[in-house]
Amino acid sequence: QVQLKESGGGLVQVGGSLRLSCAASGSIATMNYMRWYRQAPGKERELVASVARSGNTNYADFVKGRFTISRDNAENTVTLQMNSLTPEDTAVYYCYAFHLLRGDFWGLGTQVTVSA
Repeated sequence: QVQLKESGGGLVQVGGSLRLSCAASGSIATMNYMRWYRQAPGKERELVASVARSGNTNYADFVKGRFTISRDNAENTVTLQMNSLTPEDTAVYYCYAFHLLRGDFWGLGTQVTVSA
């Protein structure tokens, strides 16, 4: 069992930046994917960014060029650098880990609020 804990959320003005971190209670080195999702009020949870075990990254179209995901297997952390934030980025952001044999794991989320 791996526990994920997000941090770094908060209130930021339009155009600002935030850096989210996800700390895992165990090793993430063998996790096939580490991802960030988000859920805005009244909306479904959506995938924001993904980093594979190989290091390959993928981004939702709405964050391409603004957000960067990275993983540090030695520190068991995943970060999401968010730049040029807009009010539409306001949501609870969740860290997610997937292992082909062990299943998936979710954090409890961290609130990001972008004020206009």
